[in-house]
Amino acid sequence: LVFTGILAIPTLSYYSTAEEDVLKVEGILTIVDGLTGMILAITIALGVWLYFQRKELRTQVELNERCIKEQTGQYHLLYEKQQELRRLGSVLVAFSGGVDSTFLLQAAHLTLGDKALAVTARSGVVPQRDIAEAEEFCRKQGIRHLYFDFDELQVPGFAKNPPDRCYICKKTLFSNFLRIAQENGAVLCEGSNMDDLGDYRPGLKALAELNVQSPLRTAELMKEEIRLLSHKLQLPTWDKPSFACLASRFVYGERITAEKLAAVDKAEQLLWELGFKQFRVRVHGSLARVELLPEQLELAVVEPMRSTIYKVLKAAGFAYVALDLQGYRTGSMNETLKQD
Repeated sequence: LVFTGILAIPTLSYYSTAEEDVLKVEGILTIVDGLTGMILAITIALGVWLYFQRKELRTQVELNERCIKEQTGQYHLLYEKQQELRRLGSVLVAFSGGVDSTFLLQAAHLTLGDKALAVTARSGVVPQRDIAEAEEFCRKQGIRHLYFDFDELQVPGFAKNPPDRCYICKKTLFSNFLRIAQENGAVLCEGSNMDDLGDYRPGLKALAELNVQSPLRTAELMKEEIRLLSHKLQLPTWDKPSFACLASRFVYGERITAEKLAAVDKAEQLLWELGFKQFRVRVHGSLARVELLPEQLELAVVEPMRSTIYKVLKAAGFAYVALDLQGYRTGSMNETLKQD
């Protein structure tokens, strides 16, 4: 419309003088019509822009409100957790270096200061990298860190690997932890959470019998909530994969030996160094069943990755190496128990 109005101006000179005034008026009207159209178009465009700006602003406000609610909920959970720790007074945290016990220890340290201590078992069923990471964490945070050297294979019944192996182990180990806690005037705490109630965990029975405190379960915290809170506290373990003790890698009934535990530790350390995030090396006699995340299964069968995994596990003492096509899942050794 603006373009039409502009073109109307030069055309006026072609008309006679008698009609000049009328034509000038018509030309001006054309220009006015063009300007009116332009203003209308700008108004419509501005209205559309304001509509989307308002919509975007409303969306951002909703996102901010949701974020505030989530943060408020997380801080409320942390507040409740700290209240529970204050009630205990002084605590000794059974510290493995995993997601749960790291969060519990840090929350205790922030709440109780020097009245929060850590104790870690040094044994063949604990991956060496976890012990090293636990030591490094306590050193950086200035937390007093105690150790207990423990040989589970000397505990009657443990090496036979019955279905209640975890109960046998935890009953003995945490009895010693209780003694250490009493010597330091502290209450023994451990880091199991609500998700642990959804699987076969005979070790929880031992904890209940010994009256070991489980603040994360008392606060009804789930694993995902612990990870979120760990992220808020900027803990290095907030996205750390979950790893159970190495004894959980053996099919029930198979005898556990120091050599087999070392072989599993060596094999899983290799997978860690190769970049796999979550995994297990399960032991079935002379066969190693490798569990990887489903999205990483393909990586294990291409060269030179396939040959590297096979050669290292073979050198560790396994006659056969198999890749579990279902992929990683917790408690896969319990699947036969559920079938029974």
